[in-house]
Amino acid sequence: MVRSAIAWFCILLFPAEPAPSRVAADAAEALTLGRCIALSLAHNPLWLSSEGDYQASLARVRQAKAIPQPSLEFDSDLQPSLLNFRNSGESYLGVSQTVEFPGKRALRGRIAALESGEVLADRDLLKLDLIFQVTEAFYAVRLAEEKEKYDRQNLELARDFLKKSEVKYAAGDIAKMEIVRAGVEAARAATAVTLAENEVLLAKARLNYLLGRGKLEPLEVRGELKRPAAAIDTVYLGERARIARPEMKKMSALVSKEGLKKTEAAFEYLPDFDLSLSRHRIEGIKTSWDFTISFPIPIFFWQPLQGRIAESEANLLALRGRSVHLANTIGLEVEQAGLGARAAENQIALFEKEILTQAEEAYNLFLFSFQEGEIGGIELIEARRTLIETRKAYADALYNYRVALAALEKAVGEPLQGVGHD
Repeated sequence: MVRSAIAWFCILLFPAEPAPSRVAADAAEALTLGRCIALSLAHNPLWLSSEGDYQASLARVRQAKAIPQPSLEFDSDLQPSLLNFRNSGESYLGVSQTVEFPGKRALRGRIAALESGEVLADRDLLKLDLIFQVTEAFYAVRLAEEKEKYDRQNLELARDFLKKSEVKYAAGDIAKMEIVRAGVEAARAATAVTLAENEVLLAKARLNYLLGRGKLEPLEVRGELKRPAAAIDTVYLGERARIARPEMKKMSALVSKEGLKKTEAAFEYLPDFDLSLSRHRIEGIKTSWDFTISFPIPIFFWQPLQGRIAESEANLLALRGRSVHLANTIGLEVEQAGLGARAAENQIALFEKEILTQAEEAYNLFLFSFQEGEIGGIELIEARRTLIETRKAYADALYNYRVALAALEKAVGEPLQGVGHD
């Protein structure tokens, strides 16, 4: 119920209306998980906006590498009247250019490139989250459809039981009370089907929302809840996660950037040069040329060491500590996700080896005993409920395993071998 409430809240708060042509094309085919992921990445507004952020970061790299613009200078002195440039006694016309110390501009570009890498890591993290959400919503649709199927089977069994009860009552084998109980069970089964249909609609509406489609657009999905074969080695996956996770890539970029900022601070000891060339005219004197070179003198040399360099050293120390903490956290996430997947896998194996078979055998035995008049309707009703609930619980186990695998992929930061999206 909580999941349903959240789904409707998201749908009402963030409506998304698709383009008619795309909706018609998508509705005409049963969508696989891979197709759903592709649609989400093609139309999700957050993902599309992240591309703009990344392109902006690349533009900042180009800005960081830009050469300082030259300056044109004009000076008119000793004018006989205001703005009388033609008859001024002295004038200068020249151009000046700042020449940075070799390596400074390239260093700025490397820092900006690392900042762009941070933006890209955030974008990759968003992609992992979107894929997980779509995967979870996709299998939620399949789970809801599977439960609806079992509820319809239950309704068929309930109606069949009602018919058999009516035949037995007409033959005088059972009391009127058995007919009433059978009718109540049939009504309850019909109500369960209606509720299951609503759950399917809610699940499809949430998936439509993630795909950037209208929430009530027709949607068919194609995929099995059946568990895939996946080798879960949490030690190996933990090592992979420390390489593949976007957070680790971002942390590595942060550490490298702070190291370059320390180098950039040290460059403050090395001066930039200002070069200028000008034409100098004085009334009555032959026109001459002036050349000027200037650069700052690092008299207060201790300031960079106590300021930016000290700050960068402190930041580096903090980032290295956070990097170790992040690696440990990621390893724990992988371990927890792996344990969850293994637990779900063991539960599925238990259902397939014992519980499903036992529930089906028990129902068939109770049905035979009821037909032979050995038991009453209550016992058969309970056996049927147990069978349907067992099948639903098995579907829940399959769904939980699929979601656990998706959570493990998110924790690792890359797809698991043997677990496809089709």
